[in-house]
Amino acid sequence: MTKPFQFKASDVKVEKRETVFQGFFRMDKLWLTHPRFDGRSMPQFTRELFIRGDATCVLPYDPERDEVVLLEQFRLGALGREQSPWLLELVAGMNEDGETSEEVAQREAEEEAGLSFSKLEKICDYLVSPGGTTEMVYLYCGKVSTESAGGLFGLEEESEDIRAHVVSANEAIAMISDGRINNAAAIIALQWLELNRTRLRAGW
Repeated sequence: MTKPFQFKASDVKVEKRETVFQGFFRMDKLWLTHPRFDGRSMPQFTRELFIRGDATCVLPYDPERDEVVLLEQFRLGALGREQSPWLLELVAGMNEDGETSEEVAQREAEEEAGLSFSKLEKICDYLVSPGGTTEMVYLYCGKVSTESAGGLFGLEEESEDIRAHVVSANEAIAMISDGRINNAAAIIALQWLELNRTRLRAGW
């Protein structure tokens, strides 16, 4: 049986690449080829690639109160579906040049929720939608106190309008099952919390 990962990045030949859109985001068009699993070469094909920077997302969790902080804000990508385009999400921000993910986490926690993490535990890194975008998310769980958490936050110059909600861990996890939470970062983080909750409450 052939094992996975027989190919690597150097096996891909990019014949041509051009930027076809540059605005708030960037879109490139690539002409490329690569080897096939059956030993032949893939005929040249084209793909559009959404060039988006990497991001850091953090689930704020208070192990003593067994509560999380979720941020409610408008998301254009959810508009037009049979749901509200105001989503419940994690603390999140784009990674700037020279910043570590941990630095992004602390910056965004203050800006978006008035929080400061006393501990950060890595959950995973994942590609958001590798069929069409470059974005990688660095996902964490962060220790906070929810005693005085909640309220309105966000930077007006970045058109942010955020309400921070304090929610019991049980309620937040239940929101996955009934569809109130349906974005990847929040789903992954809350399912990770469900698996690691006992350990965090005992050891954090």
